[in-house]
Amino acid sequence: MKRLILVLAVIGIASAVYAQNQLPEYHFASGNWEFVGERAFQKDVNARLAKANFKVPQSGPMIYEFNVRYETGAEDGHGGFGLHVFGNSAFNKASWGSGKSYLLWLNYDENPVSKRIPQGLSAQIYRSYTNSWMDLVESVDLNRYASFLTVENSTAQVPFRVTVDGNTGEVRVYDPTSPDLIDYYYFFIDKKDIPLKGDWGSLRTNGVSLSFAMGL
Repeated sequence: MKRLILVLAVIGIASAVYAQNQLPEYHFASGNWEFVGERAFQKDVNARLAKANFKVPQSGPMIYEFNVRYETGAEDGHGGFGLHVFGNSAFNKASWGSGKSYLLWLNYDENPVSKRIPQGLSAQIYRSYTNSWMDLVESVDLNRYASFLTVENSTAQVPFRVTVDGNTGEVRVYDPTSPDLIDYYYFFIDKKDIPLKGDWGSLRTNGVSLSFAMGL
């Protein structure tokens, strides 16, 4: 299984690990992104559509993993982050969707606008058709992990691991509190999209400041 360690973090420590000509193409499309040491920060808590695009070929079984740390911004009762995968294109401005892709999303919302989204902390997967059109595919209540979004736990680096099999459509979202990340939620995406292939991914945040680094 191919492993896609978050490319943004790789870029942040590239001078020590990779030659310049080995870096993937990337674009900070919206928001206020900055590298500090080995972490990539999105610092604008008011950015509702912060996004960074990176070019990485994706097909077949894929692993997406990195660790995320809450910085600030959820005090207003709303914030989220996620990753578009298997994207067919990149739009280097703020946008809701991201071409044809799937969005893996973690969301904290005390007053969600849709009854399909649980109040508090939850996870969703969206199917993106265009830069402005997405449909909600699946939603899972994750309120037992809501303590991660506190100032007291701001130093905690929460492991994020999702596997997507582009051949079968199976998606696994791993429990960050599970020893060795052996427990997971799973579901299948629409069979008409199989097999999944794409050259772009997009890391994004919504109304919150977070930092990211490769590895768990």
